[in-house]
Amino acid sequence: MLRYALRRLVQLVPVLVGVSLMTFAILHAIPGDPIAVLAPQDATEQDIDALRTEFGLNQPLPVQYLVYVGHVLQGNLGRSIRTRDPVAETLWRRLQFTLQLTLLSVLVGVLLGVLAGVVAATHQNTWIDNAIMVTALTLLSIPGFWLSLMLLLVFAGVLHWLPSGGVGGPQHLVLPVFVISHGAAAVIARFTRASMLEVIRQDYIRTVRANGIPERFVVYKHALRNALNPVITIVGLQFGFLLGGSAIVETIFALPGIGRLMVSAINTRDYPVIQGGILLIAVTFVLVNLLTDLVYALVNPRIRYS
Repeated sequence: MLRYALRRLVQLVPVLVGVSLMTFAILHAIPGDPIAVLAPQDATEQDIDALRTEFGLNQPLPVQYLVYVGHVLQGNLGRSIRTRDPVAETLWRRLQFTLQLTLLSVLVGVLLGVLAGVVAATHQNTWIDNAIMVTALTLLSIPGFWLSLMLLLVFAGVLHWLPSGGVGGPQHLVLPVFVISHGAAAVIARFTRASMLEVIRQDYIRTVRANGIPERFVVYKHALRNALNPVITIVGLQFGFLLGGSAIVETIFALPGIGRLMVSAINTRDYPVIQGGILLIAVTFVLVNLLTDLVYALVNPRIRYS
């Protein structure tokens, strides 16, 4: 397994090179000048040229990219064009909050999704199964930004039960976590149901039941454990999607995460922050998928990686 993990880490290198190259090319192809956003209205041509030289934007694009890659290899993501703060420190502060928010959302989504999927599978073709699947499909169809605004309107604007945004106590995370986790819970519920239905029809499950073992042990100890492998794949993918898709929720609820920082950086054409943020999210996504593969062996001892 160690050799497999090391091989996957080596494969991370071309992925990150591709991500950095595509990000760099797309950013510089988009109309807009970050120096024009940064420079004051009374700035002279000499002032603008000095700013371009300071951030290396006066060099040809291939040279800019090679310089950027060289700095990244040294652990230096540059400085923000807007604030002049080190990008690595800024991203790390913001990433900690986003990771906590995403992990909590994934945990809620897994608990609700797995439980709903198991209940639906054990009550196949009943009104319970239909109700759970219709609810999951409905949640999956609701856009996150619309759900965020509706929840703010009801629970913060009308009922005044929860704060409208910002950070503080646990009550500040209730609405953001629900918005982020609702889609993941729906996807996990559908995959858990399908996987459970396939497993509980296997011969060994019939044998376990024939031995007189209580149904709850049959479902949660024998069937669910073997049905979790495809669900783990979905959980790993959902974590990456939620991590990268938290920008809208963080912006609407005024949360100090990396998603909100990226939105602000895009509006001001802050190239170093955008490039560093996308690179950091790509690294996290790949590492989470590696961890997902390794968890397979823990859940199912029959799986081994050579």
